[in-house]
Amino acid sequence: MKTIQFREAICQAMSEEMRRDESIYLMGEEVAEYNGAYKASKGMLDEFGDKRVIDTPISELGFAGIGVGSTMTGNRPIIEFMTFNFALVGIDQIINNAAKIRQMSGGQFPCPIVFRGPTASAGQLAATHSQAFESWYANCPGLKVIVPSNPYDAKGLLKSAIRDEDPVIFMESEQMYGDKGEVPEGEYTLPIGVADIKREGKDVTVVSFGKIIKVAYEAAESLSKEGVDCEIIDLRTIRPMDYEAIFNSVKKTNRLVILEESWPFGNISTEITYQVQNQIFDFLDAPIEKINTADTPAPYSPVLLAEWLPNSQDVIKAVKKVMYVK
Repeated sequence: MKTIQFREAICQAMSEEMRRDESIYLMGEEVAEYNGAYKASKGMLDEFGDKRVIDTPISELGFAGIGVGSTMTGNRPIIEFMTFNFALVGIDQIINNAAKIRQMSGGQFPCPIVFRGPTASAGQLAATHSQAFESWYANCPGLKVIVPSNPYDAKGLLKSAIRDEDPVIFMESEQMYGDKGEVPEGEYTLPIGVADIKREGKDVTVVSFGKIIKVAYEAAESLSKEGVDCEIIDLRTIRPMDYEAIFNSVKKTNRLVILEESWPFGNISTEITYQVQNQIFDFLDAPIEKINTADTPAPYSPVLLAEWLPNSQDVIKAVKKVMYVK
C-alpha cells in the first residue's frame, strides 16, 4: 500500500487505463497544458501527447457532444468538467444523447464515456458553484452515478467506470483532492453498485456518500463516547443503488439516519427513505431521519455557509432522536 492524494488516485486510474487501451482519451478545460484545474491530470500530456489529452475551449456543450459522438466510432472518452455546475451547459448531450444512444439504436451503439469532475460545495464559491447534482443525474435511466469519498475507492471505481460500456457520471470534490489515503500499488478495480460498510455498529445505521461522510465519522466518534454504536455505510455508487446493503444494516440496527449534501426536496435520501419503509418497514423502531443542506441556494458568507451545510451536531441530534434519547 502507498499513501497518495485523491487527485493522484484519479490520475493513476486514468493513466493506467490509457496505457491499457489506446481508444481512451481525456478531454476538457485545462486538462493538458495546465495539468488539470485541480492537478488531477498532472503529467498526462507529457506521457500521452495532445491527441489523447486534449485542452478545449470553454464550451461544455461542445466537448461533451464531441465525446458522445466519438463513442460511436470506437473511442472511450473521459470528459472532465471543471465543476459539475458547468455541466449544466452540456447536460443536453448527457441526458438526451449519452444516456439514450444504446436504447435508441436498438443496442447497436453502447456509449462508454465517463463524465467526471467535482460536485457540491467547496467553500466560499457561492450559489452558482456549490450545487450537488447526484440526484439530477441518478434520475435519468441509462446513466450510472458514482460518488467516491476517499482515494482507494476513487481509483478502483474510476477504473471500473472507464471500462464500463455505459455512460458514467463520476463525481468528486474540490475539497477532497488533497485528501490522503492508502492505495494498492498493483492493479485493482472495485465493482460499480456495491456499497461499503466503513464502520460497523449495532445501534443505528448512518448512510452517506462523498465528502460529507466525514461529518458522519466525526459524529460516530463522539457518540461512541456516550455508548452509542453507529454503523456507517458509504454508498459509493448512487445508481445502481446497493439497497440490500442498507436493508441488511437496518434489519440489524432497526434505525436509519441518512446524511446527504443536497437540498431536501427529491434527493437521494428521499429515495432511500421510500425504499426502506416500503421494503422493510417492520424492522424500523423509529421514523427515518434525513439530514440535508438548508433549502436555499448556497450562501457566500462563511458564517451562513456553516449554518447551511450539515455538521456533526446535526448527525448526533438525528441519531439521538431515532434512539429516543436526549
